[in-house]
Amino acid sequence: MNNVTEFILLGLTQNPDVQKLLCAVFIVIYFLTEAGNLLIVITINTSRALGSPMYFFLSFLSFVDSCCSSTMAPKMILDLLKEKKTVSFSGCMTQLFAEHFFGGVEINLLTIMAYDCYLAICKPQHYRITMSRQICGHLMAMAWAGESLHTLIQIPFVVWLPFCSPSINDHFICDLFPLLKLSCTDTHILDFLLLPTVG
Repeated sequence: MNNVTEFILLGLTQNPDVQKLLCAVFIVIYFLTEAGNLLIVITINTSRALGSPMYFFLSFLSFVDSCCSSTMAPKMILDLLKEKKTVSFSGCMTQLFAEHFFGGVEINLLTIMAYDCYLAICKPQHYRITMSRQICGHLMAMAWAGESLHTLIQIPFVVWLPFCSPSINDHFICDLFPLLKLSCTDTHILDFLLLPTVG
């Protein structure tokens, strides 16, 4: 039975001056990342000249990257301003799900984009037929659906683990392997099963 209701995150540093500096740096980086991704999505979706499959995938990649950044950065930035850095069990599992889901979709999209480049360079005569708008939509749906299935299979292994107090996580976010170290049970088999599924 799991008696842990929250996890204590140690963060990046315990030095208050360094925390304030890191907070300012990460706020700037986070907002530049979000603004850059938003600019890419708007530019591609409003320009008729950027209608090729490469830009279609790039637009989605920017959107997913924005979502991925937003699953980790805001909590980390807020924690740099707090003395006690805690996250509830459900909040931790939600963050774990979101970071693995969006990170996995990003990897799938990069794989699709590599395939798109391969077809454009090596088989230019068949490119327009092979990478039609409909095929691009199917590939995008497969990237999202495949990662949904993967994450929904992977995350319950962690949710069902028993965690013991003290639940001190020597990390700045809820991530898979630091959480496995906090479990009250032997996780060597789980480490082996989950190793191929995490980047």
